[in-house]
Amino acid sequence: MTAIDLFNEKIEAAGQRILAVGLQDPSSAVVFDNRSGAGTRVNGPIVDADDFMAGLWVIEAPSEIAAHQLAEEASRACNRRIEVRVIL
Repeated sequence: MTAIDLFNEKIEAAGQRILAVGLQDPSSAVVFDNRSGAGTRVNGPIVDADDFMAGLWVIEAPSEIAAHQLAEEASRACNRRIEVRVIL
């Protein structure tokens, strides 16, 4: 947690952190599906997988290269794989 806190402080000080959150374990998920009025509710994750999202950062980076460099640093800090996506 110390390494994650230091990473968060760094991106906050640089004005790059927009949002940083942790997520509960996937077993706590509830999936709702009301497409075409289905009205279903299922306890558990939408996808059952060994890997899962444990949290996320929304950052502002000046370039894709800068975002990738931060992702590499974040991966070291939290000891997890990091997926990078652009917000549309």
